[in-house]
Amino acid sequence: MPRWLYPFIAEDTYYHEVIKHVEGYVRAHIHTNGIENFWSLLKRGLNGTYISVRPFHLDKYVDEQVFRYNNRKDIGDSGRLGLCVEQGFGRRLTYKELTGNA
Repeated sequence: MPRWLYPFIAEDTYYHEVIKHVEGYVRAHIHTNGIENFWSLLKRGLNGTYISVRPFHLDKYVDEQVFRYNNRKDIGDSGRLGLCVEQGFGRRLTYKELTGNA
């Protein structure tokens, strides 16, 4: 199977391997369940919670879902809210900056 190295993503080394679903869905620790779960949650959020999403705001919705997904196990909803408030303290995003009218 092909294996690609992505040294430019972060300081850590990340490998990308391919799963051919014709041959099977899991090979050792390699599978697509994580990314399929993330896309499912993102699509559910975009179609259910956020009904009208503009394409130029899509990256912000994806960032929010990435934050939720990465902090889903350890801290739960109330801890995630506290973490979000803690990380946002001292930052300001105005409507003009958000819409690109700055």
